[in-house]
Amino acid sequence: MKKLAILSTMLTLSVALAVAPKDTLVVQESADIPTMDPGVTYDTASGSITENLYETLVTYSGASLTKLDPLLATKWTISNGGKTYTFDLRKNVKFHSGNTMTCADAEYSFERNLVVNSGDSGNWFIAESLLGTGANAKDDKTITWARIDKAVECNNAGQLVFTLPKVDPAFLAKLAYTGQSVVDSKYAIGLGEWSGKEADWQANVGKDLQNSKLSQAPSGTGAYKFVRKDANAFLATAFDGYWGKKPAIKNVIIQKVPELAARQQAFLRGDADLIEGAGRAVDEEQIKGKPGVVWQDGFPSTTATGFFMNQNIKANGLLGSGKLDGKGIPANFFSDVNVRRAFSYAFNYQQYITDVQKGQGKQRTMLLPDTFPGYDAKVKTYKYDATQAKAYLQRAWGGQVWKNGFTLTANYRAGAVASQTAMEILKKNIEALNPKFKVNIQSKPWSEMLNDSRDGKEAMIIIGWAPDYADADNFLYTFYSSNGYYSPRSNWKDASVDKWLEQARSTVNQAERNRLYSLVANRAYEQAPYILMPAPVGYAFMRDNLVGAAKANFNPMISFAYTGTFWKELSKK
Repeated sequence: MKKLAILSTMLTLSVALAVAPKDTLVVQESADIPTMDPGVTYDTASGSITENLYETLVTYSGASLTKLDPLLATKWTISNGGKTYTFDLRKNVKFHSGNTMTCADAEYSFERNLVVNSGDSGNWFIAESLLGTGANAKDDKTITWARIDKAVECNNAGQLVFTLPKVDPAFLAKLAYTGQSVVDSKYAIGLGEWSGKEADWQANVGKDLQNSKLSQAPSGTGAYKFVRKDANAFLATAFDGYWGKKPAIKNVIIQKVPELAARQQAFLRGDADLIEGAGRAVDEEQIKGKPGVVWQDGFPSTTATGFFMNQNIKANGLLGSGKLDGKGIPANFFSDVNVRRAFSYAFNYQQYITDVQKGQGKQRTMLLPDTFPGYDAKVKTYKYDATQAKAYLQRAWGGQVWKNGFTLTANYRAGAVASQTAMEILKKNIEALNPKFKVNIQSKPWSEMLNDSRDGKEAMIIIGWAPDYADADNFLYTFYSSNGYYSPRSNWKDASVDKWLEQARSTVNQAERNRLYSLVANRAYEQAPYILMPAPVGYAFMRDNLVGAAKANFNPMISFAYTGTFWKELSKK
């Protein structure tokens, strides 16, 4: 069979797969690819594609979360008290279209992100750095074209210059995020995207780029270029004009295979090199130790997850009677710290680690990965303690909670077994304290739960955060600041915490930032705005002929988390 026929068969999934060729990486997963436009990439499925088709100015050095290496930039200088960044750009870099990358492309890319900055993209955090606000011009009328144009410019020497309104210690890390990749401006404009000029900038503010023309036909500088995509699969091939080292793997195929059993069978036959698993319990039983499989364990987790206890619930449908009469809860039920502390003591952390994580879990002191600078291991943690839970609920709402009881309705993501189990653990332990306590749990589609929680309509949910950039600010400001991305989901506010987080954003002194983050963590322990879920111990598995996916090279900031590295670093033997 000709190779072209093999690729076509794999792409359409119309017949049985052949063993993956040596020059082809085959990946199977359940998710689709929402977008291939960097300007709106804000999920791992999209990120794992865009980070290989496009490139950023800087990238993480090997497995490090703190060291950054030049990529499309060759070097940079910081001046003006930490508010001006000047980048020299790599010469003779080609886009997949054949156009040569210039400083104008980089300027266009960042200005486009600032102009569009839709709610479904990660551009809010680059806007915070360059404009002083995470909003776009529709939501913040003080944002003008002049402000955007001044924030990022090309000087007469062809260097890219960023001018920040104030110091941002996380700015360089933000530039490594795949959403800040350099796009082909001439090509994009030719497709009908924003012109890059003032004349039509307002018409593009907040524009939905998910299915943009650039998403449908991307052109980056990455080692791989897009070939085609349909409902079932994606195909890319090595870019002959790539400025860097030529990749060993010529073709990359990402197949959408919703059925777990089908993915497992393809992987064990060697038809797929990598697949999306089903969690440690299933993967250890079905995959680990099988012929042709390499299993790697002990990876650090860079996500943080918690129970959100919403202190201002806006959905009447979840409140029952809306009163503390045993038949419901008031909208501000969780505003009493005694309730939050009681729920924190009622969750059995060790049971979750044993039952869900098969003993491979770790309780954290704060909603921050313990590998990140700023993590304080000395902060106290809650342990399962029914006596303490009972005592705090007896105090809650002046004794009315214990006397009258309550009925709480909480949603969890449909199909998320771990979240369901966590909810069941908490439900059982709360209800065991008092026969008047009732916790109803129910599944809900992920998209609906995301939207409703964003609007403050969920009473209590479990949700996590994966980092956009490797800096504590991305987690702590997100979870704990009243101006953070997750604030509408919890509606918790503490003036001291807000002050400390703003101070940490305005200094590059890491010791001072660590001190401030410890203050935040200790205050959060006292106020218990979240129940902190134990962090899993990461693992990965792959076919034994895949080279370059070693644990030592794994960087969790890379979206292609099956290997923690870019496709160009992989080969097959």
